[in-house]
Amino acid sequence: MIKKKLQIQHLSTKIEAFRNIQTIPMPPSGWIRAIRTALGMSMQQLGNRLSITKQSVQDMERREKDGTISLKSLKETAHALDMQLVYGFVPKDGSLEKLIERKAKELAMQIVLRTSNSMKLEDQENSKKRIEKAIQERTAEIVSEMPKILWD
Repeated sequence: MIKKKLQIQHLSTKIEAFRNIQTIPMPPSGWIRAIRTALGMSMQQLGNRLSITKQSVQDMERREKDGTISLKSLKETAHALDMQLVYGFVPKDGSLEKLIERKAKELAMQIVLRTSNSMKLEDQENSKKRIEKAIQERTAEIVSEMPKILWD
């Protein structure tokens, strides 16, 4: 479990660098075309650097704008533009820890509420406070164990 926590911390540090990048919107024409035109490079010139035709450059710029371009094409184009492609994943929750916590709480709620419902049917209903405490305890347990069921 210590190894898993260290992996999460290590990845969280790397992901932190991407946090500010996610707020930068892609130019309406796409990055390739925006950078190419800002550099004053024609489609033909970029095509020559990539050993492809002007039409293929145009198609590549369209695929990037549509979101159907491959990572391989982006890497090759970045190299041709004397740049480096940078990509990564940023958790919507802000960090891996928060993502795990949210998923663990969702799972804990399912487990606790299912048990609570069974007890209610047997006329042994728990108080709202006790249910909330049980959810917190189960969440902490799930976070520490990180069972594979967390991602089902």
